[in-house]
Amino acid sequence: MKFTPLPLGGAYRIDLERKGDNRGFFARLFCREEFREFGLTEVWSQCNVSHSVEKGTLRGMHFQRPPNADAKLVKCMSGAVFDVIVDLRKDSATFGCWTSVTLTEEGGEMIYIPAGFAHGFQTLTPDAELLYFHSDRYSPEHEGGLIYNDPEVGIAWPLDIGTLSNRDQALPPLTNVEPIT
Repeated sequence: MKFTPLPLGGAYRIDLERKGDNRGFFARLFCREEFREFGLTEVWSQCNVSHSVEKGTLRGMHFQRPPNADAKLVKCMSGAVFDVIVDLRKDSATFGCWTSVTLTEEGGEMIYIPAGFAHGFQTLTPDAELLYFHSDRYSPEHEGGLIYNDPEVGIAWPLDIGTLSNRDQALPPLTNVEPIT
């Protein structure tokens, strides 16, 4: 795996090193020793899948608060998405800043998201499917969110917003989100 630091401290783009032949390829998604080398989470408590039918669908921006704040490892298994993270860490120099990685089925890239970040994505193709590894279990009482179109954050979504849940439409702006410690 090739780890490339993103502009927000602790976040990485991870490119797979594919070993291929005429049958296809083999690639490692996780290696405890390699993750340890970069100071990243070595234990995953939960694994989820997200499937979005329509191009332009937006999901996010979601996070978990302590004690269930969780790191995530996200990979696109089908289609393509514009994957976004926003730094919500209380004492971070990049608090409120965002960055993105385009994740595609063909490219096989992943994004490592440290605890303390909001996460969301917009589908660039129909039938996009993401695989998520979480370092902690989902806890409804600790979930939080940030509105996707907050002008203070200024995320530049690549497409017009298509399908969006009522829950995601009602999330607060950054000024109403308590930083994560």
